[in-house]
Amino acid sequence: MAASMLCRRTSVLCRSLKGISSLKTVILSNSQTGTLMQTASYNPKPLKLNLRDPYIPDKDSEKTPEWQKTAKYDRKLFGRYGSASGIDPASLWPSHEQLDQIIEEEKEWHPTLEVLLANIEAKEKEETEKRLAKEKLIADNMAKMPKMIADWRREKREAKRKLKEEKAEREKILVEARERFGYAIDPRSPKFLEMVKEIEKERRKQQKLLKRRQKLQEATGAVTPPAASSS
Repeated sequence: MAASMLCRRTSVLCRSLKGISSLKTVILSNSQTGTLMQTASYNPKPLKLNLRDPYIPDKDSEKTPEWQKTAKYDRKLFGRYGSASGIDPASLWPSHEQLDQIIEEEKEWHPTLEVLLANIEAKEKEETEKRLAKEKLIADNMAKMPKMIADWRREKREAKRKLKEEKAEREKILVEARERFGYAIDPRSPKFLEMVKEIEKERRKQQKLLKRRQKLQEATGAVTPPAASSS
């Protein structure tokens, strides 16, 4: 009964479409030479629906492709053939698990207005906190700037002084090497390097002796008495 009713409706629809396609639309367009008449027609392809003997795949057959055994294909068949497909419409509804998944996806990809406003407020708050923290860091660094500049200048002066002292010490060692060997010696030669090691060793020894004397004086409290004036 349902199949015959669908067949009659389809035949009526096809006749209506044939009547519409037989009409022609006349388009008038103005041009410099005059009026040009154009005709256009629309010939839709007929719907190829076999409602009398629809194709219903056998899900128990091994020859039936797997994609024709899915719920998605069942929905397609029911949408095309209706009750003639032999598919129960209740089986096409999603399960409880699928409904829960759909709801979660809608919450994630299509949040409510309240959630959107809350997200915007949270983002603006986060951006404000970052901006304030950056401004505070800049203000703190600007307050430290005078001390940082003074420290940099002091370090630069110390580096220049140290470089000057090292240069003077090197010149002194070169003079001492010239006096010891009797001729100008290359600073890269093994003799010069060996002499530098000896000089450094002697200086370390002198520094140790000086420290011992200072400790001894501090321990005994010895103070050199002033020279007695002759009467």
